[in-house]
Amino acid sequence: MTATIADTIYERLSQQIVTGQLAAGEKLRQDHIARAFETSHVPVREALLRLEAHGLAQSEPRRGMRVTALDPAEIREVIEMRVALETLSLQHAVQNMTPADVKAADDARVACDAAEDMPAWEARNRSFHRVILTPCAMPRLLHAIDDLHIASARHLFSHWRQKWVQRSDADHAAIVQALKRKDAATACEILKRHIRRVR
Repeated sequence: MTATIADTIYERLSQQIVTGQLAAGEKLRQDHIARAFETSHVPVREALLRLEAHGLAQSEPRRGMRVTALDPAEIREVIEMRVALETLSLQHAVQNMTPADVKAADDARVACDAAEDMPAWEARNRSFHRVILTPCAMPRLLHAIDDLHIASARHLFSHWRQKWVQRSDADHAAIVQALKRKDAATACEILKRHIRRVR
């Protein structure tokens, strides 16, 4: 599927919000964004509505769209929802996994470990989780998990950006080993522990 200009704007702005380049409360001006991307207001409006749907921006009457504030209380809810939904997804995914899926998971794990900065690591970490969960073949569930990952990533960047160091993720490696054995119970237990570490 070809990316539209609205997709490009959404991806760029969401990345800037998640990484903290666009701060909470910052105004998202349609005319400035349209100029920056050399486009009309229509795709900008579409991108801003998507940011709002994902909880990254908020429309204020007569004041336009702003980056949402980061709520510290939100992270507990996000983690508990991720634990519930990702383990549900993984239980179903393990049953459907092919050797190619397991290989893709291992490749995603290696790529994540090789990341040299936090933005690359966060994108690859999200990709690893997406790869191990996609075989569940439940698009609505995966969409909900994607939204939770966006919220989770904002908190990670705000708390860990200065402390991030490159490392091998032992949990990712253990999950891949469990997937190779088709051991859903072990994979889900490790995933639960792994997600809860974010807090």
